[in-house]
Amino acid sequence: MTEFAGVTIKKAANIYFDGKVTSRVVTFPDGTVKTLGIMLPGDYEFGTEKPEVMEILAGELTVQLPGSDEWVAVKGGETFEVPGSSKFKLQVASVTDYCCSYID
Repeated sequence: MTEFAGVTIKKAANIYFDGKVTSRVVTFPDGTVKTLGIMLPGDYEFGTEKPEVMEILAGELTVQLPGSDEWVAVKGGETFEVPGSSKFKLQVASVTDYCCSYID
């Protein structure tokens, strides 16, 4: 899916890590929520309450998922899943465009 129709988008951005990571909340008519954002190169740690699917639209990063010592390379066109109530680490190598889907 390359575009979303019939959604509500919050105008105010979520801004993290001194502006190096930003996102905007997209809400669908059924209540489903996604965020669309950009990450600049850097090392980040995120926490999540709900399980999520991170779709990397463009860019390159490595991710360390909860309970693993392994770093996994992810690039544009690929996804990874994060369990709920957890933290994960990212090493972003280039400007990365992403879509995050939250799973209820």
